[in-house]
Amino acid sequence: MSRIKTVAIPSAQSGGMTIFRTGWKLFGWKGTIPYIAIFLLWELFSRFNIVVQWFNPLFFPPPTEIVRNAWVLAETGIIGASLWSSTIRILQGFTLGTVSAIGIAMMMSRFRHVEFWVAPLLNLTGPIPALALLPLFIIWFGIGEFPKVLLIAWTTFVPMLAYTLDGLKSVNPLLIRSATSLGASQRQIFTRVILPSAIPNILVGSQVGLGLAFSALIVSEMMGASSGLGYIIVDARNYFKISNMFVAIVFIGLEYSLFSQLLKLVEKRVMSWRKGGIRDALGK
Repeated sequence: MSRIKTVAIPSAQSGGMTIFRTGWKLFGWKGTIPYIAIFLLWELFSRFNIVVQWFNPLFFPPPTEIVRNAWVLAETGIIGASLWSSTIRILQGFTLGTVSAIGIAMMMSRFRHVEFWVAPLLNLTGPIPALALLPLFIIWFGIGEFPKVLLIAWTTFVPMLAYTLDGLKSVNPLLIRSATSLGASQRQIFTRVILPSAIPNILVGSQVGLGLAFSALIVSEMMGASSGLGYIIVDARNYFKISNMFVAIVFIGLEYSLFSQLLKLVEKRVMSWRKGGIRDALGK
């Protein structure tokens, strides 16, 4: 037993140090190198296209032109208001969808009759894309904030429920039997064994749900919205302002990247004990 503890403690400490270094690479200056390379290649290609005229340069403006237009929009206050509106909507919808999915997944894993009635309904409605549901949501709930948040929540809810339920059902039975033999109550088994074992699936589901939530956000803001990044895209389309459209697209990508990296940071903190894959096997 003493040898097992001696081996496990350095391994856990090493894992924590590795996570810290990885997190620093993601959020430090090295993490910006791929973004800089992408925008540099984009700039070179756009400038070259202006000279050779492969296609209309207005259709693919260089990043410097996009930055200039973004500055103009920022001075008018449109960028700030749109970013604020989109961020609030994504936070509200993503949080609502995540909490609801985890709660219902817990009930479905605990009570068979709940899964019996809920699973067929989700199988029927889950594959329906957000774009198809938005007109119904607008008819039912109007064109205010509620249908937008509800659409984002629903789009987040479906993958989160699937991943969470799979995680709750995939717990090693030996862990549950061991906890039972040690006198753990049903509540302790759930909070100390089942739920921690399902955390990796929940975190994966949150990443999948986040990407779908941003898709629903933009779709909802393209219909019946007076602010938001999706609204900027629609307004740019109506007035053929391609550069403004790219401004919104770039901000959507940057905002999603920020939220995704925050979720990865949470995952690395919560799952610092987990190691696996070829990089860890090779000790790199």
